[in-house]
Amino acid sequence: MSQVKLAIFDMDDVLCIYNRAARIDALAALSGRPADYILSAIWESGFEARSDAGDFDSARYLAGFGARLGYPLTRADWVNARRLAMRPCPEVLAMVEAVKTRVPVALLTNNGFLVAEEIGTLFPALPALFGERLFVSAMFGLKKPDPEIYRALAARVGVAPREAFFVDDKPRNVRGAELAGLTGHVFGSPQGLATALARHGLIDSALPPP
Repeated sequence: MSQVKLAIFDMDDVLCIYNRAARIDALAALSGRPADYILSAIWESGFEARSDAGDFDSARYLAGFGARLGYPLTRADWVNARRLAMRPCPEVLAMVEAVKTRVPVALLTNNGFLVAEEIGTLFPALPALFGERLFVSAMFGLKKPDPEIYRALAARVGVAPREAFFVDDKPRNVRGAELAGLTGHVFGSPQGLATALARHGLIDSALPPP
């Protein structure tokens, strides 16, 4: 019998394909700023990373985002640009549904409070799939790959780190989880994930569910 009592999934580039370039293009069309300016002002400046770590509530984050663009960005503008960059992966979502019949599932994504507040619009399948175990890093005041964020999530759900299985597309995030005592899997393809889940008794077959 599997010792795993909780399966934790990353969002971007696991549950969905995330295209940051498409998001930046949408923001550029709104603001009139060139794409390289937006990349520098939002991501390379560390602003987005600070949001992911919980430094800003959603109102401060949105105001700061707009100020850096030099454009009065509305919440709807921000949501629309973020949503354009996300394409759900049906095979992986089906696997999460299958895992959920055996053990609880959780989401852990490096994102700020605004993503948590708008997740039902950004990715409508997720609230029903994960319920109250839908976590953004800002909720913990930490970011992956800090081992403490995985320990904190496990404690919140009520399992020991060694009883949790974690999936992420970034090797450094998986390594952080393993340092915290979790079992990790670096996501490369739905087939590879299915094989890993089957190995731990979380789905019946090494083939992706239909």
